[in-house]
Amino acid sequence: MDRDQQRHIVEALILAAPEPVSAARLAEIVPGLKPARAKELAAELRESYEREDRAFELWEVAGGYQIRTRADYAPWVKQLQKERALRLSRAALETLAVVAYKQPVTRAEIEHIRGVDVGAVLRSLVERKLIRIAGHREVPGRPMLYGTGRRFLEVFGLDKLDDLPTLREIQELMPGHGEDAEDAAEAADAAALGADETPDGSEDEGLPGDPEPDLSAEALAERGELH
Repeated sequence: MDRDQQRHIVEALILAAPEPVSAARLAEIVPGLKPARAKELAAELRESYEREDRAFELWEVAGGYQIRTRADYAPWVKQLQKERALRLSRAALETLAVVAYKQPVTRAEIEHIRGVDVGAVLRSLVERKLIRIAGHREVPGRPMLYGTGRRFLEVFGLDKLDDLPTLREIQELMPGHGEDAEDAAEAADAAALGADETPDGSEDEGLPGDPEPDLSAEALAERGELH
């Protein structure tokens, strides 16, 4: 089987896969293909799509490859979607940020950072497969440990956790950077760790009046986070 045939099969497999497919998995399916060659063929496909200005592009995400429509076409693609768009409250996003940057982390540690009960939020994030139970901490009571799941990487367009922005990068994106570096750094740390200022310490998931960031496919695509 020549290289062109292998590339066509790789393209078909990535297109048909319901979730990102790894180079190792591609090598298992395509005759005579090694993981290193699979990565080369994926890179060729990506360059081809860019060169031909196609309506879709190849993403390396969640440890595999996935073909996604370009952000420019999100308003039209959204009309085909039957499932309810993914929306997360501010409480859920802050909790997710704590898990992403501090994992593996216990519920008590999350609540210490956020200052509120997070039981309902954690259950919701687990149900949505954005976080997972990563084991138990070997201390009295053996509390559960939480970490991000594969779905987290897929939704936010990350190949691996190392692709998350650092706290310093978050700080540099914040308004006022350069005017007061220390204040900006503290604000960046609080934002990244999900610090919460709810005065009464009550559970704030879904509270009336609490604005919900739009995580619909269209909104994420416009920000370059989902295609």
